[in-house]
Amino acid sequence: METEPITSASRLPVEGRAAPAPNEAGPAMARPLRIRDFRLIFSGETVSLLGDQFHFIALAWLALQLTGSGLALGTVLMTAGIPRAVFMLVGGAFSDRFSPRTLMLVSNGVRAVVVAILAALVLTGNAQLWHLYVLAAIFGLVDAFFHPALNTIVPMLVPEGQLPAANALMQGTAQLTGLVGPALAGIVIAAVQTGPAFAVDAVSFAIAAAVLVAVRSGRRVSAPAGDASSQPRPSMLATIREGIAYAWAHQAIRALLVMIAAFNFAFTGPISVGLAWIAKTRFGGSADFGLMLSAFGAGALVGAVVAGSLKRVPHLGAVTMTIAALLGVGLAAIGYAPTMPLMLAVGAAMGLGVGFINVRTIAWIQAEIPEALTGRIMSLVMFGSQALGPFSLALAGLIIDLGAVTAMFAVAGVIVVLAALAGVIWGVPRLMNEPAEIRSLP
Repeated sequence: METEPITSASRLPVEGRAAPAPNEAGPAMARPLRIRDFRLIFSGETVSLLGDQFHFIALAWLALQLTGSGLALGTVLMTAGIPRAVFMLVGGAFSDRFSPRTLMLVSNGVRAVVVAILAALVLTGNAQLWHLYVLAAIFGLVDAFFHPALNTIVPMLVPEGQLPAANALMQGTAQLTGLVGPALAGIVIAAVQTGPAFAVDAVSFAIAAAVLVAVRSGRRVSAPAGDASSQPRPSMLATIREGIAYAWAHQAIRALLVMIAAFNFAFTGPISVGLAWIAKTRFGGSADFGLMLSAFGAGALVGAVVAGSLKRVPHLGAVTMTIAALLGVGLAAIGYAPTMPLMLAVGAAMGLGVGFINVRTIAWIQAEIPEALTGRIMSLVMFGSQALGPFSLALAGLIIDLGAVTAMFAVAGVIVVLAALAGVIWGVPRLMNEPAEIRSLP
């Protein structure tokens, strides 16, 4: 497998990955929760993610209420996506250089204030479209530092053998809140409008920030004065370049990054904008939009739990590519689904696949790369998963306004299938094998 030797990254002072844990009885999924700091972060993020479901549906509904335009909704979401993608690599470099715990704490505090301002504007009847653009841009910028920090701190809290279970818990709670939150948010918004939904999200960010104050780990350790490792740090640009060079030299990670980018372009606009439009025009309204997202969340929760409970996945690369191709078929089918039961069934099946491959792929990458590069490599993964999202959102809004919703989902499905086939050609089934640390999970 092609790799490039680590240079300055290996000299950065770090707290390091968690030490291997002794064999423990009980389900694999329960073991990371016995670690105090992981349990705190897991709890705080569960509350925050539940609030995010209110935020997403309220933002989509408010944009449609103010304008009635799919293009306006797409560009609002795009405005958050652009700074999130542009600064994601900087956020990853910060996570490798500074304490990810501190970055997460500051990010949650800022987002609490931003969403509270939006809630106040809506509740006082002063919300305008330009407010959504400004606040979305701020939100996206802060997100760019939070998500790399979250993916960096998890390997610092749990041993490598528990990474699949830890990632399953983190992603599983995202899917659980995705199951409960959208339906609940849709009902609340239908009853009391969007202002209270934004207020719920602001409170959830404040709770997550308060929980992080109690977390002791996830800090970088400064090298003692005069220590051989305390040499001048490379520039931020050089630090980012080092992470990119490592990822590009690693054949499997390079192929996965290209595939992730293609998937991001195909999924983001059709799902974020297209489903809201289908719910509004083909079915009943905001409650149906929430149910669609909840069905996807239910499937993804099951997929994450299954992925985190397995000791190992034989032929992980081949399994990943097969599921990816099937996701493309499901994406195309969404545009043709004539009834809500069929729409919910397709969404649940797709969620199952997404939840499974997300957990195992992230755990594989985290265990594969050196700890000193975790923030930068994970930020590249997230950059690939978000960089083309803003363009996908804007394009989806334009296509919807032109009346080609069904065709949009069909083309998106074809892109996903082609990306999976490209991954097979580039050798992902051969190269993406789980390392010994994960295979030996007790």
